Amino acid sequence: MVNFSIDLMNIGKIRDTVALPLLGLTAIFCEADLRTHESFNDGWVFGRYGDMPDGSIEKEPDGMELPGFNDTAWRKLDLPHDWAVEGPFRKDLPNRTGKLPYAGTGWYRKWFTVGKEEAGKRFYLDIDGAMSNSTVWLNGQVVGEWPYGYTSYRLDLTDAVVPGQQNLLAIRLDNKDNSSRWYPGGGIYRNTWLVKTGQTHVDESGIFVAATDINRQSASLVIQVGLANHAPDIGQVLVKATIYPADKDMQPATREPVTVLEPVQLKGAITRTTLKTVMLDPVLWDLKQPMMYIAKVEIYDGEKKLDEQTSRFGIRSIEYSASDGFHLNGKRVRMNGVCMHHDLGPLGSAVNRRAIERQIEILKEMGVNAIRTAHNPPAPELVELCDQMGILLIVEAFDTWTYNKTDNDYGNHFAEWHERDLGNMVRRYRNNPSVVMWSTGNEVREQTAEGGSDVSLRLREIIRELDPTRPVTVGVSKENGGFNGFQDTVDVFGYNYKPHAYAEFREKNPELPLYGSETASCVSSRGEYFFPVIDEKDQGFYQFHVSSYDLYAPPWASKPDIEFEGQDRNPFVIGEFVWTGFDYLGEPTPYNNDQTNLLNFQSEAERIQFQELMEVMGDKPPSRSSYFGIVDLCGFKKDRFYLYQSRWRPELPMVHILPHWNWPDRVGEVTPVHVYTSGDEAELFLNGQSLGRKRKEQYEYRLRWDDVRYEPGELAVVAYKDGRLWAEDTVQTTGEPAAIRLDLDRDRINADGRDLCFVTVEVVDEKGRKVPDADLPVVFSLAGGGEIIATGNGDPTNLVPFQSTERSTFNGKALAIVQSSRIPGDLVLSAKVKDLPVQHVVITTVAGRAM
Repeated sequence: MVNFSIDLMNIGKIRDTVALPLLGLTAIFCEADLRTHESFNDGWVFGRYGDMPDGSIEKEPDGMELPGFNDTAWRKLDLPHDWAVEGPFRKDLPNRTGKLPYAGTGWYRKWFTVGKEEAGKRFYLDIDGAMSNSTVWLNGQVVGEWPYGYTSYRLDLTDAVVPGQQNLLAIRLDNKDNSSRWYPGGGIYRNTWLVKTGQTHVDESGIFVAATDINRQSASLVIQVGLANHAPDIGQVLVKATIYPADKDMQPATREPVTVLEPVQLKGAITRTTLKTVMLDPVLWDLKQPMMYIAKVEIYDGEKKLDEQTSRFGIRSIEYSASDGFHLNGKRVRMNGVCMHHDLGPLGSAVNRRAIERQIEILKEMGVNAIRTAHNPPAPELVELCDQMGILLIVEAFDTWTYNKTDNDYGNHFAEWHERDLGNMVRRYRNNPSVVMWSTGNEVREQTAEGGSDVSLRLREIIRELDPTRPVTVGVSKENGGFNGFQDTVDVFGYNYKPHAYAEFREKNPELPLYGSETASCVSSRGEYFFPVIDEKDQGFYQFHVSSYDLYAPPWASKPDIEFEGQDRNPFVIGEFVWTGFDYLGEPTPYNNDQTNLLNFQSEAERIQFQELMEVMGDKPPSRSSYFGIVDLCGFKKDRFYLYQSRWRPELPMVHILPHWNWPDRVGEVTPVHVYTSGDEAELFLNGQSLGRKRKEQYEYRLRWDDVRYEPGELAVVAYKDGRLWAEDTVQTTGEPAAIRLDLDRDRINADGRDLCFVTVEVVDEKGRKVPDADLPVVFSLAGGGEIIATGNGDPTNLVPFQSTERSTFNGKALAIVQSSRIPGDLVLSAKVKDLPVQHVVITTVAGRAM
């Protein structure tokens, strides 16, 4: 058993060259004359040049970084902003990046005022993420650059700020074509912050709190603080650290704080000090009770307070065993994980806290307890929400190291920038208890290349210098990467799509913990079912959709059942991270741009149909988003959701039938029925007649009635567990569409101009039953303020812009996303389908915090 709550004395040996990281810190206690941490999102103007959305080229003028440049014609907007999701979808663009115009040059400009009374302060710009190749000017002077679009970074504005007058900040982004394997987005798509401090303050490395000797009675806390000093007359300071439990709003609860003081002699520009204390009766962070604490650090020169900074953290122990998996606080936990790309479906890559929270809520309902951030550092909001909602995280750094996968990807920057990017990632998230592994990369070519192990060891060394409390991992796609020595460069080994290799890996690596870092890659379209149902994984593809019988996958992948069996035969495996939790923009395998590869997936009849479609569509398939998701792009559950739920939530009484039962052209024809249940057996009924009772055998994860002949009516299933009634489900042949039904995820949201309400449209018949094959055009409108910022339906082939207020349902469902204004009141969303009654819902926006 490897315990990663280890001695922390070596963390003082942190390289100053790994510079300018951010921590997810909130200036909760700060006095007006001390540190401030202000949102810098509002009041920008935006101009786009180079490759334009319509395919034209716009010449980039000179002097846009200068205060005198005339930007009055530019678009006014607030951040976060993704210029690419605004579209339009273009058939001529690659579908691996979503058929959206992400490539091009974007400029953002903002005027802001610094008061005369603030002269003598330090000024910093924090950017959580800008896609990509950013260069930043203040008042015409370059203050920094950062190429990697996924890294949070800080720039020092102090020398270029002019107190007492307006200052111009200009940011240029250069999104290069062929720079990503998936949809990257474009623009300043994460939050920005203006930070003001005194001359002596907590520096960019921030506060690092780690716990050792953890049990229910006590925990030893090691608090490392970096101090920046730009005041030559200050030599010694007093550092005071106070630990508070966090309340439900993640604010400090004043009960039973723990305080420790340390005098520190300042030496040079940066001084690092370590404080130690003991927390009695700590509440440990775990999945069911994700308890958070707040560390407040104050710096004093005599009685004068110089700075005050806070950081949230959790107290928990993590252990990894080659024979017994992962342990959290001494208890074994199987990782039921998914991989997640960074986009938010119809919202693109622009970060929105509520949209991320909704994704996690849906995943938790399925039984997910872990997420891998594929294949890049995540938004801070995701990590904070995982802390608060009890989700384990693998935070991943890179998709490429020294070898490129696309012409203009991160491989071009790795040599110069990897240490800074990796350092920023670790420093930002090393206080977050949800983070339980650092991943240095995904399917890097170095896994089988000469010298690749040296690169991997170097990355592990960088991480260990910054954080020795968590293991380092990597996602390996080549089977021999687990046997050629590359496996010895990480602490926990991740195999992508290799359940057949688990046993041999354990035999040859008896001491190395193992998990499935990427699994299954099953593909499906929500609500689409094709016949005949063939078990071969390269079947089930028709008219740019994939059958939802959950049997189909690309060549490297498998149906979920194969991975389940691999883990059950090898119970030492820590768990799995399914590709993927949600559908995402881009990478629409099997309907990629390679027509030859795609045709390998077709039966002869489907091949003919595909060729006919290609004559109409041209030589590029229309698909613009993935089919991998267990949940579709809008957050609607596919059938696979219930297969994973049946495995990951065995205590939940549930049973699910597929397919739907609207097949007027299949009367008398064989229409197989599959059942997913957390029970161990089930009986199927068609119009009241039993079709037999079946029991799951060992390594069987679904129940199948493959010879059912369709007749309209009701299909019902009764599931049993240990011989007792467990759960029931029905599907019925419905009538024609008679109405639409609107369902709100919440009817009260914050009047902050950013909160969201997700409104689902379902087509129903006269009895109120969802019509599962209804594709009807819906027109949305909103009254009372706010904005319909996106619509969608989960159809990977739909090229209507997400900003459109007209959206057809896809297999009975559509989605409208409503954003609040900053004025409290009622918003009325209306949805209209021709010849059906108009439906309305009221969304109340409230000042303060909506509950």
